Amino acid sequence: MSEMAEAIRQLIQEKGYSEDSVKQTIEKALKAAYKRTYGTDENAIVKFADDMSDVSIYSRKVVVDGVYDPVREYELEDAKKLSADLEEGDEIDLLEDPKSFDRSAVATGKQTAHQGLNETFKDSLYNEYKDKVGEIIIGYYQRERNGNIYVDLGNGGKLEGVLPVKYQSKLEFYEKNDRIKALIHEVKKTSTGLQLILSRSDPRLVSSILEKEVPEIADGTVEITKIVRDAGYRTKIAVYSKREEVDPVGACVGLKGIRIQNVIRELLNEKIDVLRWDPDPVEFIKNALSPAQVNRVLIMDADMRQALAIVEESQFSLAIGRQGQNVRLANRLCDWNIDVKTVEQAAEMDLSSFSTVQNAHALFNDEVEEETYDEITTVAELPGVDERIAELLKENGIEEIQDFVEAYDENRINIEGVTKDDLDAVNELINQNVEFVEEDAQTEEQADDEAQTEEADQTEQTDAAEEEGEEEYFCPECGAKITLDSKVCPNCGIELVFEEDEE
Repeated sequence: MSEMAEAIRQLIQEKGYSEDSVKQTIEKALKAAYKRTYGTDENAIVKFADDMSDVSIYSRKVVVDGVYDPVREYELEDAKKLSADLEEGDEIDLLEDPKSFDRSAVATGKQTAHQGLNETFKDSLYNEYKDKVGEIIIGYYQRERNGNIYVDLGNGGKLEGVLPVKYQSKLEFYEKNDRIKALIHEVKKTSTGLQLILSRSDPRLVSSILEKEVPEIADGTVEITKIVRDAGYRTKIAVYSKREEVDPVGACVGLKGIRIQNVIRELLNEKIDVLRWDPDPVEFIKNALSPAQVNRVLIMDADMRQALAIVEESQFSLAIGRQGQNVRLANRLCDWNIDVKTVEQAAEMDLSSFSTVQNAHALFNDEVEEETYDEITTVAELPGVDERIAELLKENGIEEIQDFVEAYDENRINIEGVTKDDLDAVNELINQNVEFVEEDAQTEEQADDEAQTEEADQTEQTDAAEEEGEEEYFCPECGAKITLDSKVCPNCGIELVFEEDEE
């Protein structure tokens, strides 16, 4: 079995197969040859050396006095020659020489081993690539059949790449040995090996290429919100920055456009629009219709997500795009149904009932109500505060937020187990979640005093009028106040005549 031992070492050390997979493959091959020779493998036993340097196959037989089935039984007299301790009914393992198997049995064993190794290799590759779906891989054009492009990915032909027609970019053409960078869309097992389904039209291809060109995307400062493509023609990318000082569009375009040009080159001159994502749908729709300049956006129906974009006549064809491509991509990017009209066309429509700002706000607020906030007074109530720190502060007499702020500003918090970083973190939470409202200059007590003073003044004025003997007069028709020199009631218009009382 020296040749077998050498083959085992090659499979493990040179081909990279695992020890368990090699053992299973060899065991199946030997049992297949055994079965071909004896008609069954139920009593076939395969044993490996501890160091995997050798392998043997045995026939397990029952010791009997008078053999009827030589495949499963062994004569007692012959068994005694091997060991005097053997008795009838005992089991004995007898070594088989694979060289004694006939040619067809050997061929069956080889075929089984070959199939087993292929399956093992296929499983190994599948486990390696199944987690790489969505990643980029580079290969070379090999051949084309029925519009599908077959890509050589290396691995001695064991790994085949297929770029189906439906995943190809419409304007791209390849020749023999052309380099192809594509996205791994799916991993499939076939009868010939492992097959990777590739894509050149997937938006994730653009995302992966852009991430390699823009460090701000790689480190998470700039995030890609959404990408939509009409592969081969135009791509729209919405981005936003997590830091106010970083311009997301500028970061993606790069100095003099060098970064985005590298991406365009990888996509074989496909047009790319990089635009700023905005939470306000009005602003986002304006940005999405880039490169067209939009005068105004009206939210026609927030529930149905219908909007009207108004542009100058000179910008209309640019906003629509070739065969409606630009507005169609903008619809998909914003997830809105956008209708584009010129200023003249919009003037003919009744738009008086639509308010851009009100409708946009209504999109995010089911009811227009003032926001109310829960009052936070203690450190422990701060969202996200370290409970241990809050408890230590409370134990040392600093429970209220106002107390903490005063002590923090005066740098007089010195508590064992509480570091300056801990205090800074609490202060930052206060800045983020607490709004300090200054009290009105006029206190409740002052207001009461002023009210009492005003009431006293009114009383004094009334008393003074009574002392002067002044008399008030009222219209006998409507009761409105009048004076002695009034000829007509200023309220109801009735003529007035004053008569002296004889008394």
